[in-house]
Amino acid sequence: MTTRITPLNLSDVALVDARDLGMVMQYMVRSGRGLAMLRGVTEAELRQIESALWDELSDNPAQRVAIMVRFRCMIGVFRARRLSDLLLNTCYRLIAPSVQVAARMRLNASLGFNPVKFERALVAELARIDAEPAMAA
Repeated sequence: MTTRITPLNLSDVALVDARDLGMVMQYMVRSGRGLAMLRGVTEAELRQIESALWDELSDNPAQRVAIMVRFRCMIGVFRARRLSDLLLNTCYRLIAPSVQVAARMRLNASLGFNPVKFERALVAELARIDAEPAMAA
């Protein structure tokens, strides 16, 4: 029996389940690296994440790689001043919405996320979250 592996298209990285991407971010917070969005991640940290979470992520190898590529690009987009400022102003409240945006936004792995589009989507996601409790009341 031959296992067929779907190749990863780096010019249009597949969308991922936000829960899987969130699992990676939760691991970072639990392991004391919650500030990764401000300071970035090293290659050694990425290898640690992969070894710790590889079996828990999707059972599709291409999807696992897509999750890690999206995570790397999500961390990378916060190097943009506008996003690092937003993170400093909202703190940990920004993590879950960032994961949601990074899981579903179009991504070219070579270019990363567009910081302006990411910020707009993130602000919209924050507004949606803030409106939910008011709608439930």
